[in-house]
Amino acid sequence: MLAMTEKEGGEMAVTVDADDPDAGARDALRLIGPDPQDWVPERTGEDGRPIDHNVAIVGGGQSGCAFAFALRRAGIGRVSVIDMAADEAAAGVWLNAARMNVLRTPKTLPGPELGIAALGFQAWYEARHGRDAYGAFERIPRRAWAEYLAWYRRFLAIPVRYGTRLVRIEPAQGHLPAHFRLHLEGEGGARVETARKVILANGVAGNGGPYIPPVLSEALPRRLYAHTADSIDFTRLRGKAVAVIGGAASAFDAAAVALEAGAAAVHLFARRQTLAAIPISRVRGYPGAYDNYDQLPDAVRWHQAIRFRRAGSTAPGDAIERVLRFRNFHLHLAAPWESARAEGHTIVARVAGEEFRFDFAILGTGYFIDPQARPELSEIADKILLWRDRYAPSADEEDAYLGAHPYLGAGHEYLEKAPGAAACLRDIHVHNPAGFVSFGWPEGDVPSMRRGVPAVVARISRDLFLADLDLHRRRLSADVAPDFAETFYAAAVWRAA
Repeated sequence: MLAMTEKEGGEMAVTVDADDPDAGARDALRLIGPDPQDWVPERTGEDGRPIDHNVAIVGGGQSGCAFAFALRRAGIGRVSVIDMAADEAAAGVWLNAARMNVLRTPKTLPGPELGIAALGFQAWYEARHGRDAYGAFERIPRRAWAEYLAWYRRFLAIPVRYGTRLVRIEPAQGHLPAHFRLHLEGEGGARVETARKVILANGVAGNGGPYIPPVLSEALPRRLYAHTADSIDFTRLRGKAVAVIGGAASAFDAAAVALEAGAAAVHLFARRQTLAAIPISRVRGYPGAYDNYDQLPDAVRWHQAIRFRRAGSTAPGDAIERVLRFRNFHLHLAAPWESARAEGHTIVARVAGEEFRFDFAILGTGYFIDPQARPELSEIADKILLWRDRYAPSADEEDAYLGAHPYLGAGHEYLEKAPGAAACLRDIHVHNPAGFVSFGWPEGDVPSMRRGVPAVVARISRDLFLADLDLHRRRLSADVAPDFAETFYAAAVWRAA
């Protein structure tokens, strides 16, 4: 909690109440009032048993927890959050696959606080360290962000079922209300739960997976390389020659950690002739474009996605400076790998006609999008409308990678490729980077939260309400008891006369 004290000369200073840093957040919750009661009627499934969840959220990271809080404030109960990570420490990317020192987004962007300033990072940080400490950095330290997210989850009492993996989404056919059978695996074994709505807040690989170039996947044993999405023991790279493939931020972050861990040499190979340096996405960050992006014509959204693809994903200046401090860092531009082979425990790579030898390779090669690659979507993936099914670009703007992205509705829901073939798809809402072409940002990142979370929750609320319209019509038409007795009203009229 912050307090104002007067210093000598009348100047006011801000001090931190270290005994109760959560006082401001608690007061904010008091002022917005208690959570609404759950208004969603309980419904039964095809087996006659109550449907377990109104909403199942897949992913217990920053987006999943924000959705859980937003749904609670919308009066939607029976919400379950699952995460396949073993525990809180292993969940999300911030203490695992993320290796930057500071976040890549401005510290002023709204996050999971959902408009309640006292629940935001700035309020949380200042309550513990003071305003001057917050003002001293331009971008949020990664570990501080992870600590804040852990506080957010605990302070708002958002339960996450860790160690729970979604194996398969099975539509419950021919039964109203529409719902899914979710095949889960966890510590207690396999089980099936039912849900009316599903939110995929499952991270960068949520509609595909890490991309591994065939030049490596077809030639090298897995023990000789890792993707930046993997958990990597960098201490084992001490004294080793390491190759990093890719020119975006994650590649530079991995190269830096390898160097800091004592690698003998790190060579970073980028296929472009120059490093991407133009942050194309920055031009669409003003409220008009940000809030209404999904209303743009398909041709405009596609063109913006192409602009980003051609400009490339930029690495922040601090990520580049971090590796340039090391004399044993080597940058290779216009250097795609032509071939690779294993000789014992050594990688032999051929690049631009030159041969290199490495002990290990790290791939900062991004992710592919393909819903059919996700086992949990196996029963419905071929029915999902993709951008290539909806929009035919001109020849100079064709792009198979963008065409594989799902074409999402305004509530981030999947749409049917063929009308009437899979109406259940509208009940699966996507909040992961597969929404990039549809919404202009990698969904699930901090910039997407201010618009994406309310949009999804509003659509879920609408759908659940209309699905039970007959029940709500009766509720809205129910008799209402008077606020005061008729005798009291008669006495009041007599006295007024």
